[in-house]
Amino acid sequence: MTGYSRGASKPSRPQRPHPPRRRTGPSRPPVEDPARLAALETLRAVRQRDAYANLVLPQLLRDRRITGRDAALATELTYGAARAQGLLDAVIEACSDRPLSEVDGSALDALRLGAYQLLRTRIPSHAAVASTVDLVRAELGSGIAGFVNAVLRRVAEQDEAAWVDELAPDPDTDPVGNLAFTHAHPRWIAQAFAEALGSRDEPLKRALEADDARPAVHLVARPGEVSADELAAITGGDVAPYSPYGVHLEAGAGDPGDLEPVRERLAHVQDEGSQLCALALTRAPIEGGDNGGTDDRWLDLCAGPGGKAAL
Repeated sequence: MTGYSRGASKPSRPQRPHPPRRRTGPSRPPVEDPARLAALETLRAVRQRDAYANLVLPQLLRDRRITGRDAALATELTYGAARAQGLLDAVIEACSDRPLSEVDGSALDALRLGAYQLLRTRIPSHAAVASTVDLVRAELGSGIAGFVNAVLRRVAEQDEAAWVDELAPDPDTDPVGNLAFTHAHPRWIAQAFAEALGSRDEPLKRALEADDARPAVHLVARPGEVSADELAAITGGDVAPYSPYGVHLEAGAGDPGDLEPVRERLAHVQDEGSQLCALALTRAPIEGGDNGGTDDRWLDLCAGPGGKAAL
């Protein structure tokens, strides 16, 4: 018979170690992430004051001396999240317990940034979620950070194709809506494309697909200052196929604002399509002489930074 006899003293039990005292602060220090922070602040500027992302982001990169891979990451995340906003918002709302109109604006900017990383980049899911949650926690606190974490984890349960299959309009009853959603376009733009092309099928699909692709960086050589051939030789780019002033830069070439011809104002960043718009206007027939009279005045309406007017 084992054990101890009645009346004998019981053997002492080994004391269990006390559990570690729960920390009241964050479990780890916040990670410096200048690239994602710059992307987040640019998205916020676009949402809050209708700013131009292509003007806000380069200035942030210069002011904070963000260069190299960090600058490339910030650029990809900013423009990608802005370009795919409609698709991202639909997925975010499907993964949230509240409508987007009730989500804090800054949290929504972060959700778009995180969802873009999960659905349209090769960034590992855990890194995309953790980095986004860190940004939100640092700015908005742990409560909203928990909400963002939960939503992004649901987003990560499927890839982009699966979300499109689940959320896009039926292609048989709404082909334009289906293609618009699939290629991250507002419906009214897809409808305008369809009317211009006279098609709701393959030509429309190809046009929207091309318009949704990550754009290359194009430069325009200022006429009279430098030729396209000279600009291509200086920058290592390729002469554009259509515009006589255009140069295409290689992917990952960095901030074009750092290029010497751009700093010296011999060239500017401008899409080749925008260059062709300006050239088309200069070649339109004008009645009257080119003598400064009223017949050859130009009125530039709806200009943004003024790139076409400058060309």
